[in-house]
Amino acid sequence: MESNTYDIVDEEWERIKDMLPAERTGKAGRPCSTSNRNIWNGASWIGHTGSQWKELPSRYGTKSTVHERFKSWKDSGILEAIFAELSKSADRQDMPLDSTMQSASARGRGKKGGTETGLTAAEMRKK
Repeated sequence: MESNTYDIVDEEWERIKDMLPAERTGKAGRPCSTSNRNIWNGASWIGHTGSQWKELPSRYGTKSTVHERFKSWKDSGILEAIFAELSKSADRQDMPLDSTMQSASARGRGKKGGTETGLTAAEMRKK
């Protein structure tokens, strides 16, 4: 499989692979066609690109398979445990800010969409 910048690296995969449930289809004798690693990488691709599930590249598996398995990991609390494990070695100095933090910071400085008070025009009208 072709690798890209959104795919999990081997060292991180080794740390989390046993935290994921066994790969099975629920049907006797039928092997799972999409690996947990492909599911993880596909969901990561969605998260990084902000694309819709229907735009998921086929190299990760079908959109329904990737979405359903990722959703089951989320609902069962597996993702929270995985993120906790992976964050143990995260270099927080190089972590990017999300758009919410950037927007709030800009408003506080009176930039784009804000005032010197840090309030948007709608917030100021309410006062």
